[in-house]
Amino acid sequence: MKVLISLAGFALAVAACNSSTPTETTQDQTSMQDTTQNQQEWISLFDGETTRGWHRYGGEAVGSAWKVQDGMLYLDASNKADWQASDGGDIVTEQEFEDFHLQLEWRISENGNSGIMFYVQEDTTQFQYPWQTGPEMQILHNEGHPDGKIITHRAGDLYDLITAKPETVKGPGEWNLAEIISQDGQLTFRLNGADVVQTTLWDDAWRKMIAGSKFKDMKGFGTYKSGKIALQDHGDNVWFRNIRIKRL
Repeated sequence: MKVLISLAGFALAVAACNSSTPTETTQDQTSMQDTTQNQQEWISLFDGETTRGWHRYGGEAVGSAWKVQDGMLYLDASNKADWQASDGGDIVTEQEFEDFHLQLEWRISENGNSGIMFYVQEDTTQFQYPWQTGPEMQILHNEGHPDGKIITHRAGDLYDLITAKPETVKGPGEWNLAEIISQDGQLTFRLNGADVVQTTLWDDAWRKMIAGSKFKDMKGFGTYKSGKIALQDHGDNVWFRNIRIKRL
C-alpha cells in the first residue's frame, strides 16, 4: 500500500510540474508580446534616409535646403531667402495627430533659432505659416540669439506663453532630447529628461494666456485639438534625429 501511495504521489507531482511549465511559458510569451506591442505603438516620423512622410507647409515637396545625412534630418541655411533658407521653408507631417507623445532629438547651430510645432492646420487660404495655428516648443541657442533675452522665448519654452523650468538645455552643437505630450487637454514639455512645461489646453486660463501674447490676433491659434507636427525653418542651421510619435 505504501508503495502504491508513493507511486501515486510521484505521478501527481510530475503532473503538477508539467502543468506549471506551460503557464510559465505563456506568461513569458505574454510579457514579450506586451513589450513588442509597446514598441510597435511608436510611429517613426523619419526613416533616417529620406524625407518620406513630410512636405513643405502648403503642400509642395520638401525643399533642397532640408537634407538627410548620417541618420539626421537637417536644415542647411547657408543660403538665405529673406528670413528663411533658400528653398527651405517649414515642413509638416503627412499625418495628423490628436492625443500624442512626440519624441525627438535636436541640436542647434551657434546663435540659432528653430522650433517644433503641433496641432498645425495646413489651410493656406487662412493661415500663411504653421505658427499661426500651432503652439511651439522653442529651439534656441539661449546665450547667442537675441530671443534668449525674452523669458518665454528660450529653449524648451512654450513659445511666448510659458517659460521652461528648470532650464535643462544643452549648448549649440549638442543633442537635446525633447518630448511633447498632449493627452486629455494636459500638455507637458520634457527636455533632457525633465518636465519643463506643464499646462492645461483650451480652458479659460489658456485662452486668457493667448490673449496676452503675440498670438492674440491670430484667429485659430491654440484652438485646434488635432493637427500636424511641424519643424521650423527660422533661417538657421538645425538638426533632428530619432523622430517618433505615439498616439495616446
